[in-house]
Amino acid sequence: MKKRFCILFCFCCLAAFIHAQEEVTTEENLLEEVLNIEEATSDQEQQYSVLSSDSLAFDIGYIPESLDANVDSLLRSWHVQYFAKVEEHCHDDEKNIFTPDSIYRLRLESLYHIIPMTYNKTVRDCINLYAEKRRGLVRYILGMADVYFPIIEPILDEHDMPDELKYLAVVESALNPVALSRVGACGLWQFMLPTGKIYGLEINSLVDERRDPVKATHAACRYFKDMYNIYGDWNLVLASYNCGPGNVNKAIRRAGGKTDFWDIFPYLPRETRSYVPLFIAANYIMNYYCEHNLCPVQTNLPMATDTIMVNKMLHFEQVTDLIDIDIELVRALNPQYKRDIIPGNNKPSVLKLPAFDTYSFVEQEDSIYAHRVDELLANCIPYNAITTGQSSTRERITHVAKAGENLYTIADKYGVTAREIRRWNGLGSNRVAKGKRVVLYVDNGGVAFASAKTSTEKPATQSTPQTAQAKTTEKAENGYITYVVQSGDSLYSISKKYPGVTATILQQENNLANSKIRPGQKLRVPVS
Repeated sequence: MKKRFCILFCFCCLAAFIHAQEEVTTEENLLEEVLNIEEATSDQEQQYSVLSSDSLAFDIGYIPESLDANVDSLLRSWHVQYFAKVEEHCHDDEKNIFTPDSIYRLRLESLYHIIPMTYNKTVRDCINLYAEKRRGLVRYILGMADVYFPIIEPILDEHDMPDELKYLAVVESALNPVALSRVGACGLWQFMLPTGKIYGLEINSLVDERRDPVKATHAACRYFKDMYNIYGDWNLVLASYNCGPGNVNKAIRRAGGKTDFWDIFPYLPRETRSYVPLFIAANYIMNYYCEHNLCPVQTNLPMATDTIMVNKMLHFEQVTDLIDIDIELVRALNPQYKRDIIPGNNKPSVLKLPAFDTYSFVEQEDSIYAHRVDELLANCIPYNAITTGQSSTRERITHVAKAGENLYTIADKYGVTAREIRRWNGLGSNRVAKGKRVVLYVDNGGVAFASAKTSTEKPATQSTPQTAQAKTTEKAENGYITYVVQSGDSLYSISKKYPGVTATILQQENNLANSKIRPGQKLRVPVS
């Protein structure tokens, strides 16, 4: 009997040792992944950074760019320059208040929520990140919440989305409507350009609706709805928003088919592991900031605003010259217009103003539209979308890189992608030296870059479509003309230049095996 007991005891010890070794190996692998820092390139393409001195760095390793934002710079930026003093009745301190786990757990459970608010060590580390290491940023976010949550909340309700999803914008952008990540994600919801266009946002060199709090929130809700139809689990929806459904599905397979976020946690991309915990932490800090001696920075931005539908092209200065209003405030209320121009001639467009100033606009509307029009709108392309069927024009320009720029910042300015710039210029990386000239083919939104300092060539849009076409074609013979392929061309873009011609027709007429073409190649184009 004793012999059997000894054998059983030895076997148990051996099993425990093997299990311990497996746990050590797993922890080593996770730590190795954490320390192997590289750029995040998921569908949302969020760039993350390491907190070398935090325990969070060893648990997950990465935090969103929004939490690394320069708070002083944010408070000096044009869209928040109206911030004033903090609440007088609120007690603010530079030090956090120690809070035991039991209180954290009770407070999270007390919040009204549909999305699970799990509490564990990782979530606690994320709460401490907000409450201790990013206190200045939290004050800024709390102030911005007074401006943007009243916009976001009714849209979430309209789409029947959980109200707590508004805190995802805290994680994504720190509620900065013009936030731009190092890899090109933009706006409150940090949409990448292709994803933004898929969900119906207009993005070109004139307008970027990723920066429009209203339209971007509608787009985000459509994305949430699509992902919830796939997973039926809000934590997985959040994970897919960060890394894309492909990576979530891969993590589910690696976890043996388990579909709980915390079960697939080790198998998710490194940056996504911190995403749901930070979302839970954002829910906590935005509701319990007072308990941590944090007070919101107050803003003088007008809470009462109204919108005007603009049906002509309009420059912000036409408005601010005749109405006593700061142009920086107009920019703050209308961040989607990148060049201070509203393309109302292409389609009815929104201009948001303080409620009182909308009356002044209506009273002086004719004078505003006529004011300095030849000066401020001199480079506007002379066509109307109603008669042409187009909302913008493709233009070839040359951008001279400035100090500190890379392809992502340049791409954001002109409404293109870094990948497109690399392809157009044969570049191998996203770095660009100061003074380097890069060729761009931009959708200019109806406003030419002819006089812009970044442009060194006469844009194609200064000529009529027929004249521009003549520069790249030879004389028509037997019902065909010869088109010389330009950099940036595709069969589809070429076909749009000629009535009745499709990309398929071009491929068939030129005996092409696929749709690939190269600059300098000559194509036969059938014309009537």
